[in-house]
Amino acid sequence: MRTVDLQIEDIAFGGKGVAREHGKAVFVPFTVDGELVSAKITREKKHFAEAEAVGVRKASPHRVDPRCPYFGQCGGCAYQHIDYAHQLEIKSRQVCDLLQRIGKLKDVPVRPIVPSPLEYAYRNRITVHAENGMIGYFRRDSHRLIDIERCPIAMDEVNRELTDLRTRNVPDGHYTLRAKVDRLLRRRSTRSENAFHHFTQTNDGIANALRDLIVSLLPPNRDLLVDAYCGAGFFAKAMVDKFERIVGIDWDRFAISAAKENATAKETYVAGDVESGLRSTLQHYDLDKTVLLVDPPATGLAARVRETIADLAPAMLIYISCNPSTLARDLGDFQRRFEIRSVTPLDMFPQTAEIEVVADLRRRD
Repeated sequence: MRTVDLQIEDIAFGGKGVAREHGKAVFVPFTVDGELVSAKITREKKHFAEAEAVGVRKASPHRVDPRCPYFGQCGGCAYQHIDYAHQLEIKSRQVCDLLQRIGKLKDVPVRPIVPSPLEYAYRNRITVHAENGMIGYFRRDSHRLIDIERCPIAMDEVNRELTDLRTRNVPDGHYTLRAKVDRLLRRRSTRSENAFHHFTQTNDGIANALRDLIVSLLPPNRDLLVDAYCGAGFFAKAMVDKFERIVGIDWDRFAISAAKENATAKETYVAGDVESGLRSTLQHYDLDKTVLLVDPPATGLAARVRETIADLAPAMLIYISCNPSTLARDLGDFQRRFEIRSVTPLDMFPQTAEIEVVADLRRRD
């Protein structure tokens, strides 16, 4: 494997620095744009290469010391070596680039990114793995475990749960550790509670900002909210007083069961296929007074769901995305029927490469 000097020009979505060697892109993790690094080429393809930094010849002023002793080995965080203000700049730039490059969208009104109130100690739950007496996370780019005593991006309460777990001789498997505030929900059945947590937000501060943002986007005089991929109703339940009726749809019947437990007379939650549920619901209401909220998985909206939304075209579409790449693809498909009013990134997961994004779209009349 050869070693080369590389000038890091940018940070790609996913967290790797981007350099050029003889016109070919070279991806180098744990670098900062503007740095000159020595790197060992580890994989070479026709159109790109991958490398590992072996030395920083000229450091960026944005480089900082990581707070976690496992950083670089653990597969969770990608940006602990970058100061937080610059992390936000990088993520904002990545959203704009993906919208233009993948969605072919120009002049999209991208709002300033919403920062997390906490840069560390923000996760209200983590999932660790136990295997042969070792408890921790998977190593970067592998399924081998790294023994973790403490996770700096997890709340203190969660780390206390981790300390307690490590004192016990637990069987091999996966363990989700949660902050004690969540224990208020212990009255739920185990399946229902697990579904509730699976479909709620991990960073409380940004979850509140996300909910407030969506409420602020809502126009007056809307009769119906259709919440697709509603989970346990995190967003729907925050907007009960804004609509005459709310319909939540999700494929997970346990999440729907959790949503139904404290539902008001205004709320209806349906377990089943999202595309068919959307079509049957939207066909029975006045689309001029309907808001559709979608919060799909990282794969984005399936082609049939995109077709249904474009075909029926409610007056307003709010798209919450945990993957700006698939968001850009889907918005590209929607631009014929919808106008993009705003796109707002939110930093749900500081120190990681993940980005949450909210898009506000209105039907073109």
